[in-house]
Amino acid sequence: MFSNTAFRALLSLTLSLVASPLLADTVWLKNGDRLTGTIKFFDGSKLLLQTDYAGAIPLKWSNVKTLESERELLVKEDDSNTERAKSLRAGDTGQVVLVNGEERTVELASITQIMKPKPLVEDLTWRGNIDAAFDFKRADTDTDDYDLDLKTQARHGKWRHNATASYNRELSDNVVTTDNWDAEYALDRFLDEHWFWQGRLEYKRDKVEDVERQRTVGTGPGYQFWDDELGAFSIAGLLDRTDYEYANGDKTNFYAISGKWDYNRYLLGKAVEFFTTGEVGKPLDNVAEYTFDAEVGLRYKVTDWASLNMKAEKDLVSGGDSDNELDETRYSLGFGVGW
Repeated sequence: MFSNTAFRALLSLTLSLVASPLLADTVWLKNGDRLTGTIKFFDGSKLLLQTDYAGAIPLKWSNVKTLESERELLVKEDDSNTERAKSLRAGDTGQVVLVNGEERTVELASITQIMKPKPLVEDLTWRGNIDAAFDFKRADTDTDDYDLDLKTQARHGKWRHNATASYNRELSDNVVTTDNWDAEYALDRFLDEHWFWQGRLEYKRDKVEDVERQRTVGTGPGYQFWDDELGAFSIAGLLDRTDYEYANGDKTNFYAISGKWDYNRYLLGKAVEFFTTGEVGKPLDNVAEYTFDAEVGLRYKVTDWASLNMKAEKDLVSGGDSDNELDETRYSLGFGVGW
């Protein structure tokens, strides 16, 4: 038979194993409400609390009284003051206690970011999505249209990496009428909370149109209006150099100024995302009066990772030679995955 000591030890171990999955984070609001769930992320003005009873709840940071968590969390006050706390303990109004061997009380107003630590780069955040759309039409003219898009973004400290890629192929009666892909990488270096400097590289390849290859290198300032769990909005102004290679072997290059925007907003408890990105440019040597490239769409989340999407895309080159003018509008409906 077990001794009393062994029995108590076994009972304590069993209770701890049973109770551990029940541990939950707690957030107290200034109006007296007390919410339990899992703290997913805080970056800016909103704290995202994942609950079993209401899904993901965004909480206004200024309305939070205090909070606690038994999980290890990375708490960032500024670029030079980041602590990997073993747990958080509730403090007085507007305060929280970081427990990490020793206890340290910090003001909630001084915290800029809370997240689950990453194994290698602790303050790395990575998000993105892949969207696919397919359109098949069987009539007097059979058409097959394939469209793939990738957008991803990673942030670490004052650096942000942005990457996009897309592929489009269309066949009409088994004849290829569209076959192109493009990729872009942009690196942002934040100078303060909002201002950043961007450098970007872009490459486009087209196997059907006269312009076979397009390479663009650009740099310039940008401004981040906001970037939190409910969405983001940034703009940038760039000085670009673009090189064209034509199907007949000719080459040309020119300099241009351009303005970019990137906006997304989550609605209905993050079930729906409205997004738009684009760029308008003005060549400096009058190759064209202006260029315009933009997309706008909606993304509906079916699960935490799967979504349905619909979007419209517009490509416009105006004022150049008649052979170089372009005016295309495309609509697509498809599905995607996000992280």
